[in-house]
Formats: sequence, C-alpha cells, structure tokens
Amino acid sequence: MKKQILFITSTRIGDAVLSTGILNHIHSAHKDAEVTIVCGPLCTSLFEGYPNLKEIIALKKEKRNMHWVKLWGRVVSTKWDVVIDLRDSAVSRLIFAKKRYIASRQIDKQAHKVEQAAQLIGQRDNIPAPKLWFTSAQLDKARSLLGYDQRPVLAIGPTANWIGKTWPKERFAELLEKLVLQDGAPLKGHRIAIIAAPGEEADAQFVLQSLPEGLGIDVIAKTSPGEAAALLSLCTYYIGNDSGLMHCAAACGVKTFGLFGPSWPHLYSPWGEHCAHIATAKSFAELIDYDGYSAKSLKHSLMDSLDTDSVYKHFLPLIG
Repeated sequence: MKKQILFITSTRIGDAVLSTGILNHIHSAHKDAEVTIVCGPLCTSLFEGYPNLKEIIALKKEKRNMHWVKLWGRVVSTKWDVVIDLRDSAVSRLIFAKKRYIASRQIDKQAHKVEQAAQLIGQRDNIPAPKLWFTSAQLDKARSLLGYDQRPVLAIGPTANWIGKTWPKERFAELLEKLVLQDGAPLKGHRIAIIAAPGEEADAQFVLQSLPEGLGIDVIAKTSPGEAAALLSLCTYYIGNDSGLMHCAAACGVKTFGLFGPSWPHLYSPWGEHCAHIATAKSFAELIDYDGYSAKSLKHSLMDSLDTDSVYKHFLPLIG
C-alpha cells in the first residue's frame, strides 16, 4: 500500500513555489508515496509534473469559508499517512492522519519562507530547496515559444501583481541595452524572453518593443504558470521583480536576480546559491510610510530609487 500524503499549500504562486522544498523532500525520501496537492486555482499547473502526484485539488475561496467545508468532504474518507498544511486550516485537524505537520506559531516567522517550510517538517538543518517538475506537454509548449534558435536566452519579468513592486519599465529597457545590446555587452548574443501574465501586458510590451527585431521572444500572456516555468527552465538567466515568476526561475535552477522594493528580501529573496538580489535603500515599511498611502489606490512604482547602473553592477557577479 502506497503512503498517502495530503499537502495543502498557498493560493499565491510565489508562496506555493517556495513551499515546494517539502515536495522535493517527499520525492527524495518517499519515492513510492502518492501526494494529493491542495492549492489555489492559479497554481495548479505548477504541480502537474510532480512525480509523486496523485491528484490536484484547486481550492477556490468561497463565502463563509465553504471552500474548506468542501475540501473536508473530499479528503475525510481517506486514511492519510501524513498531512502537511501550510494554511493552518481546521481541515487538517478534522481528518484521520498518522502524522500531522501544521503551520503554527512555533515556526520562526522571521525566517525565509523556504526555511519556514523546512521547519514545518522538521528539516531545520537540511533545508530542501524548492523544485519544479514539468509535463512533456508543458516542455513542448515552452520549446515552441522559444523556437529552433539555439542562442542562449535571458528571461525578463518586468511586471508584478502590484504596481508598487514594479521597477519602472524604462529602466528594464536601459538595463537590457547595457547587458545585451551594446558592443562588448556581457550577455551579447543572448536572445531576450519577455514574460508576463494576462493583465500585465502594457509594461511588458513596452520592454519587448524596445528590443531590435529578431532579438525578443514574446511570452506575454501566452502561457499558464506551469508553461512559463517550463520555459524558464530552458533559459540561462532571469531578471525580474519580486514575483511568483522570480521564484519559479530560482526553483528551476536558473541564475536568478530579483529586484526588491516594497517587500521583504529576508522572507522572499530568490532561494539558492545561484541567486542574488538588490533592494531599495528604504525598507518596505519606510517606502509605505507617507500620508495617504493605500495599497489598493497606489498608481506608481515605489522602486524609482533603484537606478539602472546599480542593478547592472549587482547582476554582473552572476555571470560565469
């Protein structure tokens, strides 16, 4: 009888990817286990290629917490060997399980999110890194978007789910001029894939249209998150704002450089020795400390203080 594991993770892409170190550990330690993954609807494609996957349950938020009631109805009849719950839900306490790992106050909330996930399953000294796996269909879609050109690819994520976390699009264009386009540029010969989700097209198109013909690869609102991550796995470098896409690149082992402003690098910096980041001089708390601040009504970037030359210089050590 195969071990049955229930894994409940985030509805947000970035947090879901950062939790995949747990799935990496399960795959290494329990190759015969069957894992049922519960996540937000936007995240499901990220888990389709997981080798131990039994089922993905998309948890869509409903009024009066009915999504949790429905989830309980789907999982209560199974005798789970292990339940791992990063959402600290009542469901995990109301079903049969031989072992439970439920996120609680005992986790160090000031530790990096990858470290928090490791703490949850008792892996404080041997932290499993986030990792993504892909289906053959996802990789086929990624290769079709890249085409048959064999030149290496620099991936760019110029957008985010909140304008405050978005480095100005003009700076991305300036950075690509220095990195790729100028004579003697350190990444001369690379093509450039511009990646963005539906609803984020405008800024991404600006960056794409700043490139010479034949150099840019349009991956703007053309993929699921899983397909975008599969494409990233075929790239050489990634540069982008703090976002789920950034964490996907890092989890794929791509040399990843993150741009931070109104978010916390100690919690959300891209994970791994192949990663680096730069942050504004002012912290998240300082950036939003002004009269009239409202996250919902904000209409401008909070990352203007991050200049192109500084980003260029901090990225260079990743090249090699």
